[in-house]
Amino acid sequence: MSKSESPKEPEQLRKVFLGGLSFETTDERLRSHSEQWGTLTDCVVRRDPNTKRSRGFRFVTYTTVEEVDTAMNTRPHKVDGRVVEPRRAVSREDSQRPGAHLTVKKIFVGGIKEDTEEHHLREYFEQYGKIEVIGIMTDQGSGKKKKRFCFCNLQ
Repeated sequence: MSKSESPKEPEQLRKVFLGGLSFETTDERLRSHSEQWGTLTDCVVRRDPNTKRSRGFRFVTYTTVEEVDTAMNTRPHKVDGRVVEPRRAVSREDSQRPGAHLTVKKIFVGGIKEDTEEHHLREYFEQYGKIEVIGIMTDQGSGKKKKRFCFCNLQ
């Protein structure tokens, strides 16, 4: 990617954290491993500033969020003989919040009013990401909302 081109998606969304690495893992080995899932804009082992020894973790930045998704969907990874779990990077500020490192794709929604339609739920939950499917539980015989709950699957 040339310097005149810049990814359209925010860097934080294109970044992956990988901890538990061998102290022997090199920048080149990490780059080779990570490029299986996409083009990298950054890939550096974090080192102790005094000893220059690996600190056992790294951040990798891809050019697109889709490449991050691909890397995440192939977990766990094995790097230099160690099984490691990549995680989406979270900003220092956000990492202090409860649940910051959880990945939730399916949400239970209870107490739905009888007149609530799918488009109402979709409109509300789209502020959190793309909706894969919203399933309002209905009575199979009548098609009426039976238990007043649904599941919302995010992509």
